[in-house]
Amino acid sequence: MYLKNLSLLNYKNIAEANYDFDLKINCFTGRNGVGKTNVLDAIYHLAYGKSYFNPLALQNIKHGEEFFVIDGTFEKDGRKEQIVCSLKKGQKKVLKRNGRIYDKFSEHVGFIPLVIISPSDNDLITEGSETRRKFIDSVISQLDAAYLQELINYQKVLAQRNALLKYFALNHTFERDTLYIYNEQLDTMGHALFEKRKQFLQDFIPIFTKHHSTITDSAENVNLGYESQLHEKRLSALFEESLSRDRVLQYTSMGIHKDDLSFEIDGYPIKKFGSQGQQKSFLIALKLAQFEFIKKQSGVLPILLFDDIFDKLDETRVAKIVKMIDDKVFGQLFISDTHAERTETIIKATHQSYKIFNL
Repeated sequence: MYLKNLSLLNYKNIAEANYDFDLKINCFTGRNGVGKTNVLDAIYHLAYGKSYFNPLALQNIKHGEEFFVIDGTFEKDGRKEQIVCSLKKGQKKVLKRNGRIYDKFSEHVGFIPLVIISPSDNDLITEGSETRRKFIDSVISQLDAAYLQELINYQKVLAQRNALLKYFALNHTFERDTLYIYNEQLDTMGHALFEKRKQFLQDFIPIFTKHHSTITDSAENVNLGYESQLHEKRLSALFEESLSRDRVLQYTSMGIHKDDLSFEIDGYPIKKFGSQGQQKSFLIALKLAQFEFIKKQSGVLPILLFDDIFDKLDETRVAKIVKMIDDKVFGQLFISDTHAERTETIIKATHQSYKIFNL
């Protein structure tokens, strides 16, 4: 699978642009602020139906304009697939495949397997548990449409339970039977989601460990752990224990929406005790593991986006990645970099076909 061409109109700082891509490596070079990352984000947008860097859809429209359009033509399984994503102010975003509008964006997730590696991935370490849950859910959802739908359903029922708890508090009332209906639904859905997350991490962690060992020459001991309240008890039991607290807080304090990942180096949290280099190695290994996991499970080589990666890595790490490119571990690559000469030198060393777009 690969992206053949891309057309952009009023996307972020790009008024209009058209690109025809190489089947292997495509590089966007230029100074900061010219739109290199925005092109990569547009490609991400076609795969996920949203921006990787800005979840507020309207802010992806170029200043002073009323709409944006991203139009990409992919080749997948020998067939041409045209994906178009557009948004006009005052209207809903539209995502189309070969002219057919998706009723739900969730129907499209996973159709274009794609992984991005970016400096903003550092949020996985520095931000709260929601960011790390989104990472888990994003990987699983690309391969399991039923998981994504169950997750959406869980979040809807969770919102209803929270609204009910607020209603009880505001009206000084309490109806255990009504709350129990939501508890039962969340228990069933939460257990199914927990089991899938647990199985995913059992399969994923060895792949992550392998990549981290390769990048660092086994110089560090790292650990990726799955933290969940459901390891000990079913959600129904946790709801009983937390009932008084939930009524005071007016929201649901137990459930898979509280799950988290622990990132450790030599037994300590990497957020506090890992150097910048160690954190970078951890995150790159995490994303390369995501790439390999999707590749193994789907049988398709995901598109890989490297945002500003060569500017953030030392020569040893760059050499490791170049070797992976040369060994044809990856499929189609898109790379952004501020230094055109550096990029071309690195890419030439891979002996693969390439195009460089100077913005």
